[in-house]
Amino acid sequence: MALNQQFSDRPRILVVGGGYVGLYVAHKLQKKIKSHGGIVTLVDPLPYMTYQPFLPEVAGGNIEPRHAVVSHRTHLKQTELITGKVTGIDHSRRTAMVTPAGGGEPFELTYRDVVMAAGSITRTFPIDGLLDQGIGLKTIEEAVALRNKVLERIETGSLMPAGPERDRALTFVVVGGGFAGIETITEIEDMARAAVKKNDRLGQPDLRFVMVEAMGRIMPEVTESQAVWVVAHLRSRGIQVKLDTSLASAVDGRLKLINMPDKTPADEFETDTLIWTAGVQANPMVRSSDFPIDDRGRIRANAELRITGDDGPIEGAWTAGDVAAVPDLTGGGVGGFCVPNAQHAVRQAKLLAKNIYAQNNGVGRVKEYKHKNLGAVAGFGQYKGVANIMGFGMRGLPAWLAHRGYHGMAMPMFERKFRVVFNWILSFAFGRDTTALMDLETPRRQFREAATPPPTKAQAQAPASAGALKADSYSEPAKS
Repeated sequence: MALNQQFSDRPRILVVGGGYVGLYVAHKLQKKIKSHGGIVTLVDPLPYMTYQPFLPEVAGGNIEPRHAVVSHRTHLKQTELITGKVTGIDHSRRTAMVTPAGGGEPFELTYRDVVMAAGSITRTFPIDGLLDQGIGLKTIEEAVALRNKVLERIETGSLMPAGPERDRALTFVVVGGGFAGIETITEIEDMARAAVKKNDRLGQPDLRFVMVEAMGRIMPEVTESQAVWVVAHLRSRGIQVKLDTSLASAVDGRLKLINMPDKTPADEFETDTLIWTAGVQANPMVRSSDFPIDDRGRIRANAELRITGDDGPIEGAWTAGDVAAVPDLTGGGVGGFCVPNAQHAVRQAKLLAKNIYAQNNGVGRVKEYKHKNLGAVAGFGQYKGVANIMGFGMRGLPAWLAHRGYHGMAMPMFERKFRVVFNWILSFAFGRDTTALMDLETPRRQFREAATPPPTKAQAQAPASAGALKADSYSEPAKS
């Protein structure tokens, strides 16, 4: 298949994925490579990078969704951008197969160097009903849908009489007790309680929040004593924390929980809102390449961020971030490898750009990645949080300020930082925005209703069909 002629024929550095690693590598290299007669090409199904640590705050109404993403075209003006998916890599031929995101015929791109930066996806398990009832929190679209779903269920529940149907509408469940899960349930709990304060038909006791974690403790990134404190903090806010508990079934929104030690029944109840944050896995697209993969589905790499096989580094092939098994030279990590988080991804990306430039242009030398994890920070809603920074633990307001400070600085690009900080200022002055936006996935609904002829008198007098619409969809929630 011939090279698509609308793309550059200059020597190409192909970046597969536009997340943390892809964005930073392209941003650091685009001018330098262009000055040497080459081109950086970035391929991603989305035209933006998502700053995932902000997704809980987007779901909680503290940050405008567009401000938690970074536009590729705005900040990668000298990069060749392709909105599509890389569906195959043949490194022996230095070619990649690309399928346009909006449809169209697949085409081949040739390259000199390739950077595998496809990131990770949500890891799920074959639990009955999870596919139909659950939603993750890995994308900006999921965060927006979740925010609207929670607010819509509160509004709709306020119109229901007390009973099982209202209890189901006002029950919110998060599965997964890592940072993402804890931040998510605390942010939506804060938002939900703020929304109920504005609704005279509901009281705070009407809301139910449940955290389900299969392990005996939450948040392995913090100390044991901090984890115990977090559980106590959640329970003090009325959040039910179920440790050593697993989700066994979610058919039709009826959750069945089991005790992990002996697999005995633990609890059973119904919910319209099931949020899954129980881990991530390397993007499976890497299996469509001829690169070596480890037993966890990650691309094998050395400390120089080169893709490495049994015979050593592979020329012209690089990787970093969640998709890569990068050795942790500090002696930390999990299994001797860097953990998949934004802190490592951003630092690896910056070194990767330097290493590629040094290797191809003889400027500087290729270095090994070695970075000691500085710790972790988490926000639990307004003015609440926990942090473990270089062994120094913090709780409450100081931890919340550390969380805001770190992520405000870590957010890529100055104009994005400014927008996020301005969001925080507005939230501080006016509180959370608890307005749900309806019909985002069905924007033509009202137009179709207006263009539909009104029913005849006989049709209007016909008995209504039995049954009510269940709120089992995040894209088309029931209307109040």
